[in-house]
Amino acid sequence: MSELDPRPPAATLGVIYPPHYYAYVYETRVNAIARRAKALLDGAKLRTIVKALHREPRTFLDIGCGTGRYLRAMAGRGLAKRDVHGLELDQRVVDTLVAEGFDVQCARAENASIPDRAIDLATMFHVIEHVAAPDLVVSRVAGWLSPGGVLAVETPNLDALDQRLFANRYWGGYHIPRHWHLFTEQTLARLLRGAGLEPITTMYQTGHTFWMFSVHHWLRYSGRPHVQLARLFDPFNSVMLLAAFTAFDKARAAAGMRTSSMLMLARRPS
Repeated sequence: MSELDPRPPAATLGVIYPPHYYAYVYETRVNAIARRAKALLDGAKLRTIVKALHREPRTFLDIGCGTGRYLRAMAGRGLAKRDVHGLELDQRVVDTLVAEGFDVQCARAENASIPDRAIDLATMFHVIEHVAAPDLVVSRVAGWLSPGGVLAVETPNLDALDQRLFANRYWGGYHIPRHWHLFTEQTLARLLRGAGLEPITTMYQTGHTFWMFSVHHWLRYSGRPHVQLARLFDPFNSVMLLAAFTAFDKARAAAGMRTSSMLMLARRPS
């Protein structure tokens, strides 16, 4: 596991995650074609996760739920909104989701109020790398899981091709100052086992934005800056390149290669 040192104090979280942070403006900032493609990928990912649970979940929790994409997806599977829970730090986003009928708290996992053994399926999609104490967070979530419940953790992977190519300073997965802890498959499994969970599978997702930000940073900040060319690798604007890197990583994952985005599922023993 790799740690950011020194880390920004907790008092600066409002600066690090401003109202225009991409997770809060996803629907307006990301190209409609890219959003549609992402929805298809998200749907396939959720189906795979639910399949590992061996039953339809009765309750669902998304930690760091953003604007609620996964909450709506689970409600679309037939889960009652009162049983679809979320944690998020932006009060305006939380108010919107609560008005839709979801049970969402403006809280971090460290101080959220979730009953023990109440959650069949919990997800943390690119969240664990943002927290100050991953072991504390995973232990809390493990306590919320029902017997046999599943936690799905997606996070950057330190053992990936793009990380090795851009490791010196340009890799998009560093995302400084927001990513405080980064993992390999081995260190993430160790973290989950330390909380009493048993890892059951690891899948590799597309790390398309990491590739694009890596190339962007290299073009923009190494040697002679190529500002105009770097702008082509902005994942929020370059749909064709985003699709190309997505296809590249999908093919690599299908061939059994490690990408820079890993999804690990772990089960609470029955």
